[in-house]
Amino acid sequence: MILKLYGIALSPNVQRAAMVLREKKVPFEFHSVDLSKGEHKSPEYKEKNPFGSVPYLDDNGFVIFESRAIARYVEDKFSGQGRDLIPKDPKKRALFEQAAAYEHSRFDRHATPFIHEKFWKPFIGQTTDEHLAKYNLERLEQTADVYEVILSKQKYLAGDEITLADLLHLPYGTYLPTAGADIFSTRPNLARWFKDLSEQPSWLAVKDGVATFTG
Repeated sequence: MILKLYGIALSPNVQRAAMVLREKKVPFEFHSVDLSKGEHKSPEYKEKNPFGSVPYLDDNGFVIFESRAIARYVEDKFSGQGRDLIPKDPKKRALFEQAAAYEHSRFDRHATPFIHEKFWKPFIGQTTDEHLAKYNLERLEQTADVYEVILSKQKYLAGDEITLADLLHLPYGTYLPTAGADIFSTRPNLARWFKDLSEQPSWLAVKDGVATFTG
């Protein structure tokens, strides 16, 4: 049976999961969840994802949620299919895990709340906490400075081959300029890296909205 991905078409986390499914050339059905009707908080939905968040993936009855966990599961299950996104060599794998760790703890940790304050709050008519936005932007700038050094020595964050650690940056990284954080264009190596990522076919296929993929 075909895999089923549940979420909303423009959710960065749903886009992240769908992008990896496309990287691995895995067909999937996309099932839209209507957050405005509270479908994600229904007992039926929370039986699958108890946090009531998106996305979750149903692989013939095996259910997994959280986009990074979905990405790793898909990479492991379909190893050798499509592009390998996690190295198997122990040293290259360690460098990948290192890059994946700072994507989560140093990039996403500050990109997500910054975008929430500067993009989503104004979008829904709420007031931005400028102090919190400034705090997270400062830390994003610090992370960008380190990325610039790393990327001056190699093509991608874990070496000279693209990995999942790079691709995980795309959904929220794409929102940053719109939210007022121009951390890419002012740093040449970072700009080159993010332009490369932004042109990956798997991202181009989902950046304007996730849909069913038939392979």
